[in-house]
Amino acid sequence: MTERRLDPTTGEWTTFATARQDRTFLPPAGLCPLCPTTDPARPTEVPRDAYDIAVFENRWPALSGRPPEPDLDGTSLYSVEPACGAAEVLVFTSRHDATLADLPVAQVTKLVDVWAHRYAELGARPDVAYVFAFENKGEAIGVTLHHPHGQVYGYPDVPPRVAIEMRAAREHLARHGTCVWCDVVAAEEADGARLVLQGAAVSAYVPFAARYPYEVHLSVRRHVGSLLDLDATERRDLAEVLSTVLRAYDRLYGFSLPYVLSVHQRPTDGGDWDAISHLHLELTPLHRTATKLKYLAGSETGAGAFVADVRPEDAAGRLRQLLS
Repeated sequence: MTERRLDPTTGEWTTFATARQDRTFLPPAGLCPLCPTTDPARPTEVPRDAYDIAVFENRWPALSGRPPEPDLDGTSLYSVEPACGAAEVLVFTSRHDATLADLPVAQVTKLVDVWAHRYAELGARPDVAYVFAFENKGEAIGVTLHHPHGQVYGYPDVPPRVAIEMRAAREHLARHGTCVWCDVVAAEEADGARLVLQGAAVSAYVPFAARYPYEVHLSVRRHVGSLLDLDATERRDLAEVLSTVLRAYDRLYGFSLPYVLSVHQRPTDGGDWDAISHLHLELTPLHRTATKLKYLAGSETGAGAFVADVRPEDAAGRLRQLLS
């Protein structure tokens, strides 16, 4: 069963994709479905003996360009619709034992280029209103395949977290006449207390009101809405800043740090987003110490109100130390 149901008490959609219960779960390296195909009789998801970066449709998609009809009919209270959209797997490298932090900047730059390409391709579809590239890294996050990879979703609407950001940005624009993300980047660079790294075009900083321990945002200094608006130099700088922060993450506790990487870009539904959409990446690790995770407990899950365990200024200072 694959369908979307609207919660009338919140106005948010939930996607049901029950076939995902049967997806491959942490297979041994010899049976990894994302590695190159070495035996034509036993092909992997990538039917080549070598590749650089691979993109393909998810075998167990949450969203699809050809979704089945819902199992039940909606009512005046409960809206139900097919799970239209896109769900792709994006494999960063053919190296099974690597992580994104291990890859050279040139390879990460290629990944940025592929993100931009998928944003353009999927965003041009009439059933896609928002293109969301992300990476789930590490078993603590819930990853089901260790091979370095991410995903790209094409949502039929603007998802809740992004909608909240857009609403706040529009209110800030109405009050101050400026982009809130531009103002945040300028403030963090001027203050420096939460700044982790300042690149030529991109700055990395711990947010003033960080929700997660060692959360880091990467924001382009120039007001751009998507990766398509970046020139080649800016794309490489984004890749270099991202690589540097990820290597610092791995030095934090002496192991490869799990995290979620999210790419936030302009919606593709044709709306008036240019003034309030500002390209940025969000890195959200769960570890608050080497052995303790930040769980989304009562306040976070029940009320949506985050209680943080690590002071943003302390997190930024620690990460700055690990850069050298």
